[in-house]
Amino acid sequence: MDGTFNENDISRVVEADRANVWHHLIQHQPFFNGADPKIIVEGKGIKVWDQKGIEHIDAVSGGVWTVNVGYGRETMGDAVRDAIVKMNFFGGTVGSVPGALFAEKLLTKMPGLDRVYYCNSGSEANEKAFKMVRQIAHKRYGGKKHKILYRDRDYHGTTIACLSAGGQDERNAQYGPYTPGFVRVPHCLEYRKHEQDGAPDQNYGEWAANQIEEIILREGPDTVGALCLEPVTAGGGVIEAPDGYWPRVQEICKKYDILLHIDEVVCGVGRTGEWFGYQHYGIKPDFVTMAKGVASGYAAIACMVTTNEVFDMFKDDTSDHLNYFRDISTFGGCTAGPAAAIENMRIIEDEDLLGNTVAMGDYMLDQLSALKDKHKVIGDVRGKGLFLGAELVADRDSREPADEKMVQAVVGHCMKQAVIIGATNRSLPGRNNTLCFSPALIATKDNIDHIVGAVDTALTDVFG
Repeated sequence: MDGTFNENDISRVVEADRANVWHHLIQHQPFFNGADPKIIVEGKGIKVWDQKGIEHIDAVSGGVWTVNVGYGRETMGDAVRDAIVKMNFFGGTVGSVPGALFAEKLLTKMPGLDRVYYCNSGSEANEKAFKMVRQIAHKRYGGKKHKILYRDRDYHGTTIACLSAGGQDERNAQYGPYTPGFVRVPHCLEYRKHEQDGAPDQNYGEWAANQIEEIILREGPDTVGALCLEPVTAGGGVIEAPDGYWPRVQEICKKYDILLHIDEVVCGVGRTGEWFGYQHYGIKPDFVTMAKGVASGYAAIACMVTTNEVFDMFKDDTSDHLNYFRDISTFGGCTAGPAAAIENMRIIEDEDLLGNTVAMGDYMLDQLSALKDKHKVIGDVRGKGLFLGAELVADRDSREPADEKMVQAVVGHCMKQAVIIGATNRSLPGRNNTLCFSPALIATKDNIDHIVGAVDTALTDVFG
């Protein structure tokens, strides 16, 4: 390590963490039975170091698919410092220099979209779109066209409304009752089409999209305001929709005057090899939400981006005192986020990280496919760019999911090899069986070989 934390005895920090911090997504009792919480002390490139000085390869970009440009970027720190020293914050009713300049630059990467609404998290960005849909329903349709469709296995955030739009039942469990007006549509995971009644052998993508239309007709098209989808399903198993799906989705939305909301919180800003995941598929969304990779975790920022057609609906009648979007995000007014996002985008452009993501994503997919040939426990490998998954099964013929404890044992074994990978976690009852990989967009072949090698060893030791 070469950072600035120089205290020789870090045990004080570990004890302070154990006694005071409530961590995300984990059971804490082991910390009171002798296990220490892990403290990440430093990061550089694609590597991080813990409190014991152990170097790890990070194959999940900060644990949750965020640090797209890698750790230790001094220019990112400089950009944030310069912005906040000059002007750190004012509420979002007024503008800022970084906010104006990043919005301008971002929209050059998103043809057909026109307005950026700043907020502070992916959950909040999705909430903004949901609220806009509801307000439009009241303004234009007497409140009737208020329902929001969401997809099985997709995830849109942690608030109660976002969980109401969440297709991961285990993640949602015990947080109800949920917000009314959210309606689930089926997933589009072709590998598990045998679990869906009526799924065909051919043209599955189009069939999966047609299931959305059936639900619209069941609910009543005049009650459905929006359809919210991830371009590549993330925590639900790293699912790319099959051919035929997205063109049919676009047709359905146009046919029934339904706004298309694409949640790019994970995929956005390079993760899939395009600036945004939806750009692989030729669709034209009405809302795009983003967060994680926008500033690679160097500052908190999220954006809800929409069209002028949507924007204009909130200023078309100045005589109506309710005729604007009556919403605010406190930390959407910070300058650190857009300042970091400008520099983040410059790095991606100057270092051609989109090109690297495509090349290294193809290479990693090939390496994972080779692992599939070697280990019968791998039933499927899939994904886009440097956003990949390997689904583990107990039996390839039946496609019975591998036991969740064994899947987590693979993750743990990789951690013991100082390689951090992910897996679907407390998301899908009986279906938390997909290993997840999302190394930084700077990943090299050597990094990928290291990651895949660790998985190979772990699969051998765990499954034999």
